[in-house]
Amino acid sequence: QVQLEESGGGSVQDGGSLTLSCTASGVFPNGACLAWYRQPPNNKRERVAITSGGTNTLYADSVKGRFTFTRDDAKNTAYLQMSRLKPEDTGMYYCALQSCAGDCWWKDLTSDLSSCGRMWGQGTQVTVAS
Repeated sequence: QVQLEESGGGSVQDGGSLTLSCTASGVFPNGACLAWYRQPPNNKRERVAITSGGTNTLYADSVKGRFTFTRDDAKNTAYLQMSRLKPEDTGMYYCALQSCAGDCWWKDLTSDLSSCGRMWGQGTQVTVAS
C-alpha cells in the first residue's frame, strides 16, 4: 500500500507564499486521483483541489487563482503552490489518493473520510498570520 507524506508547511504573513509537497512511497496508482484537503482549527476537513493528472484539476472556489496543484509522476510527488495566502487558509493540509469516479471528483464527501477509497498522509500545518 502506498504511503503519503506531506511537507513544506510553516508560518507566513498574510499575502505570503508556501509550496507543499506530497511524496508517495511508491508509484502513484494508475487511474487514481490525487487531492489536497485542509482542516481549519475547530472545523471540518474541506477539499482544496483534486487532479486526475494532466490538465484535469478542480479547485475550490476559495483558492482559485491563488493555488496551483501539480504532480510529477517521475518523482512520485505532488505539489501545492500557494500564493497570496490569507489567514483563513490556516489549517492542517493533507494529501490523499482517492477515486476519481462520480461524486468523488465533484464533491468533498468529507463527512466520511474513508469514502472514495481515500488514503491519507499525516498532514502538514500551515499558519497564516494577519
